[in-house]
Amino acid sequence: MVKIKNPKIITLLIAFSILTSGCWSKKELNELAIVTALGVDKIDDEYEVSVQIINPSEIASQGSPTGNSPVATYHAKGKSVFEAIRKLSQVTPRKAYFAHLQMLIIGNELAVEGITQTVDLLARDPETRDDFDVIISNETTAKSILNVLTPVEKIPAFKMLNSLKTSEKVWGNSTMVHIDDLVNAIRSERGFVLSTIDIQGNTELGMDKTNVERISTPVLLKYEGLSLFKKDKLTGFLTVEESKGYNFLKNNITSTIEIISCPKGGVLATEITKSETKIKGNYNNGNPKFFVKIKVDQNVGEVNCKIDLTNKNSIKYINTESATKIKEEVETTLYTIQKVYQLDIVGFDQILYRQNPKEWSKIKDKWPNLFSNLEVNVKVEAYTRNSGTFNK
Repeated sequence: MVKIKNPKIITLLIAFSILTSGCWSKKELNELAIVTALGVDKIDDEYEVSVQIINPSEIASQGSPTGNSPVATYHAKGKSVFEAIRKLSQVTPRKAYFAHLQMLIIGNELAVEGITQTVDLLARDPETRDDFDVIISNETTAKSILNVLTPVEKIPAFKMLNSLKTSEKVWGNSTMVHIDDLVNAIRSERGFVLSTIDIQGNTELGMDKTNVERISTPVLLKYEGLSLFKKDKLTGFLTVEESKGYNFLKNNITSTIEIISCPKGGVLATEITKSETKIKGNYNNGNPKFFVKIKVDQNVGEVNCKIDLTNKNSIKYINTESATKIKEEVETTLYTIQKVYQLDIVGFDQILYRQNPKEWSKIKDKWPNLFSNLEVNVKVEAYTRNSGTFNK
């Protein structure tokens, strides 16, 4: 250890440390363009990057708005995503700042080709946060998604994020995937899912400010189930019902609605208030076999039929029908991922590995073929906890 005895040298070192620390790398707000959403598309042999940037004067809590759009979108193309992002500086009024990024939208064509390069770049960038969500645009480009103005939420990126959270929580047809979770999924070279978003209505009309000035909004952004990925490439889609089945399998249902038929005609809606899924696997003569048990609590939400809810047999009927409906959704999902796509997005292989690593090592090389013919027994139990005020 070197000891410095000269007080002048000590004073000089202290002064130097003060001058070279603190805010030397600070970024002034009025020098930055805050990016809330990023879209990446593949157009021919180039990447097109689109950014949604906040217009501070239109979202400030104080002062009168000017009537301009609360956000602006800018676009640039390049031979790589990195180059396209840098070329944004040619069109943006300020330097694009990604520290407040909320959403990454990946275009359909790019997703089919592979998303590793895009995800790798954003995961490496120290300026971006590590908890923004990633979604896929379906039947349109990410650029078009970012051009749609949304009512209620001034910032469309916030609308997309809030809708994603809400649809996952109260409907169960989507799922939130952060960038760091996506990186891990790609590295594992296993199947995974991303939520799918689409434009409902005329795309060009959604770019017009009148889209947020009407009582009945003509153009909306809507989540349409889940996209299936094999390694890093888009390989197919799950319907809304299949997406719910997937979330039941992944124990990711907080709440949802089931519509069942009544004994004498009409329908009845139940609200799932709690769901718990347990999956166990074992080996039968060396062949893996799985047991899925789903237990749900529900309330009677809406009745459009004649039924006596004070009768125990009526409640028993509702429980049975709800359980049957959920079982059908789960089994349909299993058929799709096993027979149509041969893609283990649920993680049955990991369950086998954790329960018996030695037996798993014997079959892991044959797993792709075994999975498509895997026996999965599904059992669902439903319990009605509340039938409401009007019982007859």
